[in-house]
Amino acid sequence: MKRLFFIGMLAFSLNASAQETPKDTTFKPVELPAGFTAQLNTVYAKVNDWEGKMDIYLPAKSGTPTPVVINIHGGGWNKGVKESQTGFNTFFKMGFAVANIEYRLSGQATAPAAVEDTRCALIYLIKNAKALNIDVNKIVIMGGSAGGHLALMGGLLANDHRFDNNCAGVENIKVAAIVDKYGITDVWDWGYGVHKTSRSATQWLGAKAKDQEFAKTVSPITYVTKNSPPTFIVHGDADPIVPYEQSVELHKKFLEMGVKTQFITVPGGQHGKFPKEENSKVNKAIAEFLLGLGLGNR
Repeated sequence: MKRLFFIGMLAFSLNASAQETPKDTTFKPVELPAGFTAQLNTVYAKVNDWEGKMDIYLPAKSGTPTPVVINIHGGGWNKGVKESQTGFNTFFKMGFAVANIEYRLSGQATAPAAVEDTRCALIYLIKNAKALNIDVNKIVIMGGSAGGHLALMGGLLANDHRFDNNCAGVENIKVAAIVDKYGITDVWDWGYGVHKTSRSATQWLGAKAKDQEFAKTVSPITYVTKNSPPTFIVHGDADPIVPYEQSVELHKKFLEMGVKTQFITVPGGQHGKFPKEENSKVNKAIAEFLLGLGLGNR
């Protein structure tokens, strides 16, 4: 019964799309199980007058460090807020801590700012692992749409420090798994490709919108190696926003490199808007993928 409840609850983020959040939207606070504590708006990085903040939800401290999920909202790098992400019950029940992060949107700073911030959030957690009682060997990074792109970049860069200038000082950077939900894997293709094109891509690239080589440096597919973290991918094959073909190519590259990966195609699935039955299948697959890596408790 407990196992079925776990799988059913994993639906928390699969329907989170990249649609714009109204400015006057009020979000319900995250409901915490008994023993959990919240550290809201923890500053993980400062860049000029901007402060990068994350909300950290921690289980009761014990002698054993806990796994942690870094969650990243979507929105084409130009909209969205961390407060829109609230359904973490599955991970709480698995004994995970959760770090729900914000990052600079393209109106504040263009590429690679959002990637830099994602890396800083990851590095902050590694640096403060002891104080937070989190296990640096059990970090999961996940997101949907633009958040999926950032999750991939944060994890696939590993010890490539090209975007770590705002938060240098950690050498052993790794994540245990990546969960990519219909994320952008090739920024140039999203801006100028044959399947779909997006103004969000060129807006985020900013002054480098015509620089294909730069676009490669902020594209996750560039960084896939044989040492890449295990990665779960889900994408609807009728996605009208991010080309389904991008996930196909990413999965293919993982397989070529011998990386543990799983790719779920949702037939007729839109941009995160999946039929209820398909959602159940995807939720179960994500659960089994993470549990199969020894991440979390059943």
